[in-house]
Formats: sequence, structure tokens, C-alpha cells
Amino acid sequence: MTQTSRRHARCGFTLIEAAVATIVIGLGIAALLAAMGAGARNSHAAQQLTTAVLLTQEIREWTAALPFVDPDPGQGAIPGPDGSSPQVFVDDLDDLMNVTYSPPRDGRGVAIEDLPDWSQTLTLTWLDPDDFSSPLSPGGSDLVDVRVDIVYQGRQVMTTSWLISRR
Repeated sequence: MTQTSRRHARCGFTLIEAAVATIVIGLGIAALLAAMGAGARNSHAAQQLTTAVLLTQEIREWTAALPFVDPDPGQGAIPGPDGSSPQVFVDDLDDLMNVTYSPPRDGRGVAIEDLPDWSQTLTLTWLDPDDFSSPLSPGGSDLVDVRVDIVYQGRQVMTTSWLISRR
């Protein structure tokens, strides 16, 4: 074999080199697709958490604007919702006791029809002002723990609570 024919034989890729290059490129593409899928899942989870925080803030605004006790003395002294389930007419804080709204409500108590797969469940617990870990009977103190659970398509996304005291 002459020197010229040897040079021509070494100019191309061998079958093994081509196979290794194909495997390396394939692994790179597979890793890229996996990263894109994880990014899409994280983006969806972030969007759900953002919506849950918004819905929690809406309930927080609503509860902050409500009077602590019923402004209508004819409603009686027993705390709790005064009407239908879910409570439609809300004129004081205790009307939101153990209520679930689906679709959820905004800061004025109006249904957010664009979010039909979401719900807000409110739980009110009256607390001993000297010991926050001691729950009292409804209406038994001037301090209420408002808990809200935000659910999307039957899956709990967020739970949080805050305290409201009689002014």
C-alpha cells in the first residue's frame, strides 16, 4: 500500500466513531427533553401556587373588611353562617365559618367565575387571647384564627391562616 492510499483511508470516520457520536448526540437531546419537561412541570406548579396565593389574599382582604360581630342584632347571638351553603350573604366575620366557595370569591365576596376548578375552604377558630393554642367555643373570645385551604381540581395547593381580633 502506498503512502497516498493510506492518507485516503484515514480521511473519513470509522463506523465506531459515527456510532459514538450518534450516542453522545442522542444522550444530549434526551437530557434536553427531560430538562424541558421538568421546566414545564415547574412552571405549571409555580402558576398554581401563584393563583393559590392570589386567592388567599382575596379572602384575607374580605375578612379584614368584615365586622367582627353581626351588625344586625336580629340575627341572634349564635356565631355561624346565617343562610345557605355556601354562604351567599356575608355581613360579618362569623358568616364565613366552615364555608367552601367553588368557584372561589374575591376580596368583595364576588364569585370568580374564571376559576371553576378552584375552591376556598374557610375555617374559623376562636382562640384564648392568653394562649393561642387553646381553642374556644365559637364566639367565645375576641380573637379568631382564620384558616383558608386552597384546592385545585381536588388537590390541596395551599393552606394558611391569620389572626383577626375585635377592634
